[in-house]
Formats: sequence, structure tokens, C-alpha cells
Amino acid sequence: MQNARLTPLLSIAGLVALWIVAASLTADPQILPQPWDLIPRFQQELASGELLRSLGATLLRVIWAFVLAMTLGTIIGLAMGRSDALNRWLDPWLVIFLNLPALVLIVLCYLWIGLTEAAAITAVTLNKIPNVATILREGGRALSPDLDALARVYRMPWQRRQRHVILPQLAPFIAAAARSGLSLIWKIVLVVEFLGRSSGVGFQIHLYFQLFDVAMVLVYAFSFIAVMLVVEWLVLQPLERNARRWRTA
Repeated sequence: MQNARLTPLLSIAGLVALWIVAASLTADPQILPQPWDLIPRFQQELASGELLRSLGATLLRVIWAFVLAMTLGTIIGLAMGRSDALNRWLDPWLVIFLNLPALVLIVLCYLWIGLTEAAAITAVTLNKIPNVATILREGGRALSPDLDALARVYRMPWQRRQRHVILPQLAPFIAAAARSGLSLIWKIVLVVEFLGRSSGVGFQIHLYFQLFDVAMVLVYAFSFIAVMLVVEWLVLQPLERNARRWRTA
């Protein structure tokens, strides 16, 4: 058990070691600085408050897009999984949106809605809904008809049937959609901010890209990656383990 907990830390340490070797071979901090060269820059941005403001703005967009995409994608996917007729109608739409590049949706939303917060969140949400719907469609198809029939025989109220029969079966699919969705959403949010927002981590990366400041690009990128890793390890992974527990009980 202890080795299993140490494995992620050792893996990250190996990645840092590879970074150090690559930076030593490059021997040019303007191309790839050493990890310790980022510490003063990180402290400077943290002290000024700009890092926290940017992280907060990006995190807020991620939360909004995540909640909207998970809610709408779950409803659509479950409906498609439970209805063959609806699935036949919506499946072509799903395939089209799954293969539509994220950049195209982002640009179209900015052109149609404007360079606004609503356009940014809409673009990210539309990019994620098809993935959530695809996963939850399989969850809807995997629901046990025997358990559903048993609930009807015992005349369970609709609310109790959803809570005790449907949701436990869907929980692994929801957890999988959430984990994959969060990693995809925050990457798209950075692109959205890079192209059309005046705040957030993506905006800061765009700013320092124009200045060819690799160190500051890495500071902002790794800061938000660290936030997402904390969310992954402390929230999403425990929820996924809890969601799968009943299948192995």
C-alpha cells in the first residue's frame, strides 16, 4: 500500500529529473530553464497577486463549463442510451460534434456571440458535451433491465428508483466522464483565454508567449497543472473509487 502511494511521487520525480537533463543539454535558459530557475518568478507572481487572480479566473470558467457539460451531456447521453429511436436521430449529430475541432467551435462562438464570458463558457461546454454524452449513452445501455423490473414490481417511487437503482449503476460512467472531462475542459479553457479573454492563465501564457518568456509560460502552466492534480487526487479519484466499490463488494 505504501509503495502504491509513493509511485505517483516517484513518477513525478522522474519527470523532473528528465527535465533537468534536457535543460542541461540545451544549456540555454531562454529555451528551457532549469526547474529551480522558475522559483523566483513564481514567488514574484504570487507576491503580486497576479498568479492567484489568473488561477481564480481560469478555475471559475472551468467549474462553469464542467457543471454545464456534465449536466447536459448526462441528460442527452442517458436519453440516447434508453431510447433506440432517439439514438438513431441524434447519433449523426454526436459524430459530427465529436469530430468538429475545438478551435472551430471557439472561433465561431466568438464570432457569433462576441468576445464575452458567455461565449467563452459556451465554447468550452459545447466542446465537452459530446464526450460526456458518448460515455453516458453506454451507461444507459448498460442499465440492468432486471433491476429496473424489480423496482417496478415493488412500486418504488421515481425518486427512490433513481437514487437506489439507476445512479449506482451510472456512477462509474459519470466518474469516468468527469475525470476525462475535467482534463479536457481546462485545456480548452486555456485556448479560449489565449484567443479572446483578458484574464486567466491562458491570457498570461499568451502575454508571455509574445515576449518569448519561456520561464513565465512554464510558471503559469505548471501552477494550473498543480491545481488540477490536487483536484484529481483529492476529489475525482476518491469519488471514482467510491463509485466502483459496489461492483466489487
